[in-house]
Amino acid sequence: MLPRSRTMPSRFHHGAVEERHDVRHYLQVEVQPKAHIETEATNPQANYSNCFDDDGRLKRTGNFWTTSSHIITAVIGSGVLSLAWAIAQLGWVAGPTVLILFALVNLYTANLLSQCYRSGDPVTGQRNYTYMDAVKANLGGKKVIFCGLIQYLNLFGVAIGYTIAASVSMMAIKRSNCFQKSGGKDPCHMSSNGYMITFGIIEVLFSQIPDFDQVWWLSIVAAIMSFTYSTAGLGLGIGKVAGNGSFKGSLTGISIGTLTSAGTVTGTQKLWRSLQALGAIAFAYSFSIILLEIQDTIRSPPAEYKTMKKATLFSIIVTTTFYLLCGCMGYAAFGDLAPNNLLTGFGFYNPYWLIDIANAAIVVHLVGAYQVFCQPLFAFVEKWSAKKWPKSDLVTAEYEIPIPFWGVYQLNLFRLVWRTIFVVLTTLISMLLPFFNDVVGILGAMGFWPLTVYFPIEMYKAQKKIGRGTTRWLGLQILNVSCFFITLVAAIGSVAGVVLDLKTYKPFKTRY
Repeated sequence: MLPRSRTMPSRFHHGAVEERHDVRHYLQVEVQPKAHIETEATNPQANYSNCFDDDGRLKRTGNFWTTSSHIITAVIGSGVLSLAWAIAQLGWVAGPTVLILFALVNLYTANLLSQCYRSGDPVTGQRNYTYMDAVKANLGGKKVIFCGLIQYLNLFGVAIGYTIAASVSMMAIKRSNCFQKSGGKDPCHMSSNGYMITFGIIEVLFSQIPDFDQVWWLSIVAAIMSFTYSTAGLGLGIGKVAGNGSFKGSLTGISIGTLTSAGTVTGTQKLWRSLQALGAIAFAYSFSIILLEIQDTIRSPPAEYKTMKKATLFSIIVTTTFYLLCGCMGYAAFGDLAPNNLLTGFGFYNPYWLIDIANAAIVVHLVGAYQVFCQPLFAFVEKWSAKKWPKSDLVTAEYEIPIPFWGVYQLNLFRLVWRTIFVVLTTLISMLLPFFNDVVGILGAMGFWPLTVYFPIEMYKAQKKIGRGTTRWLGLQILNVSCFFITLVAAIGSVAGVVLDLKTYKPFKTRY
């Protein structure tokens, strides 16, 4: 049995454990200065700076490309699949306009948030490893608890949303093959439960990756998969538009009286659906909740916020372009009947193999995205537990497990048990509430205003000491209040959608 090794203290600072590994410990283990080398004897810190950052942690290795891949993996998630449906509710005018406005708001507030990574000096100031650390350093008080509750509840919800989305794509592959074999005679209805369990088993394995910094390769694969299925969806949309011979849709969105799979659209339902669409678009840009955790993987110099600013601009331009293309072409292809999941909406039309590839890419992407979003939550619980029970072997001890052709894996029993329980719980809830669009809308509404807008603005005002009543203060407040009302109405619309779905819902018996 080994004490917790240097690979275990993650970029999210497992505080209590790291207190047991002070500078001298690291110097002895990692640098091992030799007395016969004069420079090292006179300056035992000579090689220290080459291995560790200014906070005593292992050198961060993230760069523009790894940061961009994390952001793209977080942003281009299952949300892109619901954008055609969202634009269909809002129409050709409001739909793309709202999408671009959300992109601009996210870009602006993300830049504000990135400057809160360090307190005081943006280059040498104290690091805030997590979102909660930044709120504590800049605002303090009960706002820290409120931030943590919203952030980690949202991350928990994202895991549920991604489990639902992955099961839908896995079923789409199975149903497509079933449909082709039967020549269209078999409706190929099936339950989603088995596919959610399969996704959960995969996530149990990947959840044992100890640290956010170690999932960079998974994040890059997921980002590539994002472009794969987005491009496939775009191509299928263009093909369907060409086959129709014209663009479908209207300036004001879905018409009252339209017959959908959920019934005839009434005036009240159109309102709820429009509000729900706002939540779906907000969810499509939900990455601020893990922005500082991503920033904590970036090496310096240059200053971390500079790299993050460039990566955020690049990522949002790329994702917004894909969003507009996929959302608009999906709406042009299906019009008022745009599906809530773009790829499954193409049904089993040829080329069905391309749809299968796209759905497989979604599953692979969601495996990675699940980890990108859940690693901060994992780290928070593990850090708290290490502080609570610093002498417990269950919590702090690691065991060397040799793995053929790979090396030695540091097994921590608490990490194994806690992360497995987390995945099992999110899988069970996904099986209970398999409402893709409604879950997406609620998550987007719940996380958008507090985490994307309110806290970044409040921290920026506190950090820059922006006086009340000044022009900049007034502008920030207008943005803050406006986004609050957008979040409120989006949440109302999404909750109304869940209420409608529950009327015809039977637990664990949802079939597609």
